[in-house]
Amino acid sequence: MDNIYQEKKSKITVRSLCSVAMLSAIAFVLMYLEIPALLMPSFIKFDVSDLPALIGTFTFGPVAGCLIEIVKNLLHMPQTQTAGVGELSNMLLGIVFVGSAGLIYKKNKTKKNAIFAAVVGAILMAVLSFPINFFVVYPTYYNFVSKDAILASYKIICPLVTDIKQCLLVFNVPFTFVKAMVCVGITICVYKPLAPLLRGNK
Repeated sequence: MDNIYQEKKSKITVRSLCSVAMLSAIAFVLMYLEIPALLMPSFIKFDVSDLPALIGTFTFGPVAGCLIEIVKNLLHMPQTQTAGVGELSNMLLGIVFVGSAGLIYKKNKTKKNAIFAAVVGAILMAVLSFPINFFVVYPTYYNFVSKDAILASYKIICPLVTDIKQCLLVFNVPFTFVKAMVCVGITICVYKPLAPLLRGNK
């Protein structure tokens, strides 16, 4: 009996690892399908690469979702156009998004709670994007692009902004929320048919 249980558990683990690896690869590809973000500086792009991670966190738990975020960005590092700063931002914000959503969903696995968890994750991602960008990501970016040059790229869109704090609040926080909510909307539509395939359920 114990042998049967161990064999079944092993199959589940292998299946989970394969699915997480596949979702990481899809997320990596989606990072290349980026488009210029509307009303944002040119160095900020829109993509839905957090989508596979959100699906993964609902299917296998928050650790799996965070792992997908880490792997996709590590895979993208050799092709970085931002000296790794873009990947750092994507990874940190993605972990906040899918990690928090996964922890909430884990306590009550219903569709209603999944939607609630995903929206809360999107809100937290947007709110925490301010301190993460202001204290971690942008200071790192200043080693490669001057602070004045970054501020100037925002001023082209809105001349009224006077410092990076304003730029992040006016541009980055709303953009991050919208980007996350797009992933939430798609996940709600595709999760139910995809989850059994990822788990290997018949």
